Amino acid sequence: MATLALFGTDSLALPKSLQEAVEHGEVFTRGWVVELILDLIGYTPDKDLCDTKLIEPACGGGAFLGAIASRVSASCHAHGRPLTDATEAVRAFDLLDHNVEQSRTLITRALQDEGWGPADSEQIAAAWVRQGDYLLQADSDYRADYVVGNPPYIRLEDVPDDRMAAYRDACPTMSGRADIYIGFYETALRSLTPGGRLGFICADRWMRNQYGRALRRLVTRGFSMDLVLTMHDVDAFDEQVSAYPAITVISNRRQGPAVVADTTRAFDAARSRDFAAWCRSGAREQIDAEAFQAVRLPHWFPGEESWPAASPARLAMLEDLTKRFGLLEDPRTGTRVGIGVATGADKVFLTQDADAVEPDRLLPMAMVRDTTNGTLDWGGTYLVNPWSTDGDLVDLSAYPRLASYLDRHGDALRKRYVAVKQPHRWYKTIDKVDARLTRRPKLMFPDMKLTIHPVLDEGGLYPHHNLYYIVSDTWDLRVLGGLLLSRIAQAFVEAYAVRMRGGTLRFQAQYLRKIRVPDPDAIDERDRAALADAFDRRDVEAATEAALRVYGLAELPE
Repeated sequence: MATLALFGTDSLALPKSLQEAVEHGEVFTRGWVVELILDLIGYTPDKDLCDTKLIEPACGGGAFLGAIASRVSASCHAHGRPLTDATEAVRAFDLLDHNVEQSRTLITRALQDEGWGPADSEQIAAAWVRQGDYLLQADSDYRADYVVGNPPYIRLEDVPDDRMAAYRDACPTMSGRADIYIGFYETALRSLTPGGRLGFICADRWMRNQYGRALRRLVTRGFSMDLVLTMHDVDAFDEQVSAYPAITVISNRRQGPAVVADTTRAFDAARSRDFAAWCRSGAREQIDAEAFQAVRLPHWFPGEESWPAASPARLAMLEDLTKRFGLLEDPRTGTRVGIGVATGADKVFLTQDADAVEPDRLLPMAMVRDTTNGTLDWGGTYLVNPWSTDGDLVDLSAYPRLASYLDRHGDALRKRYVAVKQPHRWYKTIDKVDARLTRRPKLMFPDMKLTIHPVLDEGGLYPHHNLYYIVSDTWDLRVLGGLLLSRIAQAFVEAYAVRMRGGTLRFQAQYLRKIRVPDPDAIDERDRAALADAFDRRDVEAATEAALRVYGLAELPE
């Protein structure tokens, strides 16, 4: 990672702790990776680079600047221009003075090796590289045709409060627990001229996690996501780091086609040139080579929600299904995704004593352990329900046994945040309970599983908060259950969900809602029967085979 840039004249003095954090976190980009990024954004010597503007926001020791200097030199020779015409062509920043000096020395040496005189080379190096804070730069009117680099990856706790407050004020996308590199993306994007391009190698976590949401919104509303090249298994840096890197190219224009690619350990300098050539060719077909797989999508995924992560071929499939089919949750079919009740005091509100309170104040409750075998095996847990059918808390005077039961646990219940906030409603559960859900047929999904696990409740149980559920006015839930048991539904969740340790997936409502499904009336009787039968038998392969026909797919890409 390159280092955070900081103006020496900045009113916020550089604290020693931050300088040490930056120095400790310095990881520099390999030369062939730099060349690849410059090729991908189109920063090539055939252009008159003296008339373009490039920013390197965190130059470190100059990994990018050496290659940039060589390309500017070649461009000057090709277009018959003196080197001094490129004085304003590049601006690079860095936090640390020794990195500034190292970068200037590298540029001077590179230009002299290209045949330029010492005076001109030193003049260019001094003009290009500045010590300064890119996120708090005074010269904010400088517009760029290109922004390239390896933004810093610095933990928030390593940034002093006053500086972090200044960063958040300058970069609204740096919300919550955002990492510093989020601000570099925002600042760079806002500096781009129309048609300008950004090329970063950086951790790709912002594309999926919560702290990247505001940045995703900025990108999808005003820019074009042109390319994502995942390089998790590639030695992209001079040191071994666990940074989950990806090369990202974003341009200041309306969204156009987007290249999505993944690499293997075999991806190296030679293979990177093959990949760049494929990108330049504009080829529409997918490519599946030993070192990389790539596909050109007609557009990027919309919205600020988590962007999918999968192999290029599978992303192409998901994009196709997204275009052709509607969302699982759909008012037209009365299909809704929800989560079971959170009580805030399970030791009180859950019981196996069928005589604990009045019978109509008990709801049979489905727990995760009841779904293990793929069919409901109720374990006898009840929910003590303090809610009436009109959506308000019951009058305890009408239920003496319930009142006595809750009063025995009154001290614990009144200490909860929800009770402190509303003392007169001290016996409420966190979520309201709608007892009508108990009677509705529903598919239920345990929150955490290795694979998708729909279980049918014909009507009779209320789901606990570790279970998500689907109800529908239109679907035969056994048919829908077959679709959701298939590896196609699994592929949707895998692409969006965060994996836990050991490969466990979170089957939360936000991910289930990403699943695309056909209109239930469009499924022919043969496939409806096959899906329902596969669901009853818990046969994932049979469900997948039927689902492939329903979705019009020949196979499920890996």
